[in-house]
Amino acid sequence: MTGLRILLASLLLCASTAGQSEEVLSYSINWPSGLSLGEAQLSSKPAGEGRAFHMALQASMPGTPIRDDFRSRVDAGYCSLEFEKESMHGTRKANEKSVFDSSKGTMTRETSAGGGKSERKVGACARDAIAFLYQVRRELAQGRITRAQTVYFGAPYDIKLQYAGIHHIQSGDEQVETEQLTVTVKGQASELSFEMYFARDPARTPVMVKLPLPVGSFSMELLR
Repeated sequence: MTGLRILLASLLLCASTAGQSEEVLSYSINWPSGLSLGEAQLSSKPAGEGRAFHMALQASMPGTPIRDDFRSRVDAGYCSLEFEKESMHGTRKANEKSVFDSSKGTMTRETSAGGGKSERKVGACARDAIAFLYQVRRELAQGRITRAQTVYFGAPYDIKLQYAGIHHIQSGDEQVETEQLTVTVKGQASELSFEMYFARDPARTPVMVKLPLPVGSFSMELLR
């Protein structure tokens, strides 16, 4: 469960500008004491008529090194075309690819190491987890909160966002005015809630995620 929480929090920082420029953001993943346990780098760039998103994360929990690499490609409407992930959490490894076909309303998922291939029905504009969360930032910049929906990170997850107002938070040496969203993520066997903070700049730059765990509140903070 701890690995899943860190992973989902990482993805919630993957929202990106709706513009056509490239963007690279770096974050520190911090213990409750403030000490860093790792870093994540997020990027977005044009890809044909759509965009390509990438997240690379490296962290270390006690006895559990974590390395994740996620790639998402979307069309002009931020509907998913492809999603790939490679993960290592301790001794557990995963490598898979999902291909979305909007004309058929299907997602085909193929996993390595004998995991096989499967197909499921999805909506006409289905989104993987990264594509959805880039859409969150684009909608927020236009004064809207993205509706609750099912997103795909291999398995389906139901995500609901609630606007929690304007807050000033410390980011590095600066006080930053942010908009807070409370996020609830529900899977088949788990449910968790946490907070995201987006700067009130035109791009709605994601500044921080606060993730409550039994040992304390972990955070991911923008490196300035």
